[in-house]
Amino acid sequence: MSKIKVALIGVGNCASALVQGVHYYENIRKEEEAVGLRHLSLGGYHIRDIEFVSAFDIEARKVGKDLAKAMFSPPNNAPKLAEVPELNVPVLKGPVLDGVGEYLKTIIKIDGSREVDVAKELRESNAEIAINLLPSGAVKASQWYAEEVLKAGCAFVNATPTFLASDVAWGKRFEKAGLPIVGDDLEDQVGSTILHKTLLKLLAERGVRVSETYQLDVGGGTESFDTLERAREIKRAVKTKSVETALPYKASVVAGSTDYVDFMNNRRDSFFWIKGLYFGRVPIQLDMRLNTVDAPNAGSVLFDIIRAVKIALDRGIVGPLISVSAYAFKRPPQMLPPETAEQWFEEFIQGKRER
Repeated sequence: MSKIKVALIGVGNCASALVQGVHYYENIRKEEEAVGLRHLSLGGYHIRDIEFVSAFDIEARKVGKDLAKAMFSPPNNAPKLAEVPELNVPVLKGPVLDGVGEYLKTIIKIDGSREVDVAKELRESNAEIAINLLPSGAVKASQWYAEEVLKAGCAFVNATPTFLASDVAWGKRFEKAGLPIVGDDLEDQVGSTILHKTLLKLLAERGVRVSETYQLDVGGGTESFDTLERAREIKRAVKTKSVETALPYKASVVAGSTDYVDFMNNRRDSFFWIKGLYFGRVPIQLDMRLNTVDAPNAGSVLFDIIRAVKIALDRGIVGPLISVSAYAFKRPPQMLPPETAEQWFEEFIQGKRER
């Protein structure tokens, strides 16, 4: 199979885990040995078929460095998973725009060099797919990069909660340009949203009438810090709407990030509370805590997305990819129950579903 040429918009912790993941899994040949992956091979593409060809950031300690070194530069604090050789991919200076909020200014050092022509760099690197990994609050920057991606003729993966794939106007623009787009707001492999949805679905299927539920997060890392300042409300709205799809009836649901603790580094604690009634209208209550590391939680899902988008490119499928977005994002163009999203995704990979 040909290489899947990927550009990274933002070289933060998720980018670090993603790049390391290619080298961690590249020599594994059997699915049963690929611990932590949903699919070692997908649609004929192995993890090792992913190649990073371009990267953009604004951090002075990353810009100008090879991607293999920049991804370990402060303020990144993702765990080291694999040795990564020099990739001959320098991190290029992009525009700042709204990429740095007031809180992040205390930990981000903005590089003073001139920003590059992003569309030109994407074209010259032969990038096929650009992944937006900017902070959640960087709405203008996300939209600006989407414009550059359109100019360059790349497919677009929007991992942020900025409405792009789920926005009708943006979807039509990518369709008109003959390019696929997926998003919005990446759903972690074992994150609070998917776990919350799974718990609620299980309880509803077992006859429990859930009346109230919440899920709150406490985490470290730049994404948690930025969310606390700028994206708390939009993240809460997106996550709540996603979680609500797990129940076949209305209930009081709240889901979203709540606070930042610097010494937690890249770790996250998620707290769940569910209240309802079961047999004879007897009360039932569940309290639970989940501890994860943020960066690796994005890896397996992004690997599936990258290969699914490549399959769309191979087949000439354009515009918003409904099945891929519903499978991997909290705010897709079409919200689906988790089991339906899984089924549609597999049907798309097999060629049984166009989008």
